Amino acid sequence: MPDIAPITQKPFWFLRHGETDWNARGLSQGNVDIPLNSIGIAQAERAAHALRGKEIVTIVSSPLGRARNTAEAVAAVLGLPVQIYEPLREVSFGVQEGQPMADWFDDWVEGRFTPEGAESFAQLRARTAAAINHCLTLPGPVLVVAHGALWRAFRADAGLPPNVRTPNALPMWVTPPAPGETAWRFEPLGLPAA
Repeated sequence: MPDIAPITQKPFWFLRHGETDWNARGLSQGNVDIPLNSIGIAQAERAAHALRGKEIVTIVSSPLGRARNTAEAVAAVLGLPVQIYEPLREVSFGVQEGQPMADWFDDWVEGRFTPEGAESFAQLRARTAAAINHCLTLPGPVLVVAHGALWRAFRADAGLPPNVRTPNALPMWVTPPAPGETAWRFEPLGLPAA
């Protein structure tokens, strides 16, 4: 198993990208660069307005278009640039990219199965921890805009059950464990009405 660095104990904002057609169809996207659909664009804009006034200083995004476009929607409202950071890219699902999310996915998260040509969940955990730690070296509060499987990997390192779906474009304030606790806290931000 790859070495996984401890996560820097610093709060930050996390935002999964808005919806894509493949999300709506339950297909695994991985590194396939599927764009936001019309719902995803509206979700990104709603998240952007909800994040106004949260004193975000730095926005860092995955290079994939669905995350980058979500980050750019926030950046337009907050008047900030978007920094692209390659290691925030979604996991490679290998031969399962474009295929339905099925039983193989649970086995992958549990470390019992890795699709041909894919990253293992352990590899993703190591990459995610290093990527989040890099983002937390930047002036904060930082907003990280990335992906669902990557966030499952963070959850595993944050002392929480990993196999929990993160809603599209729901900003979360992420804080380190309080004294005497082991798990990080995720506080979803209330969104304005659609």
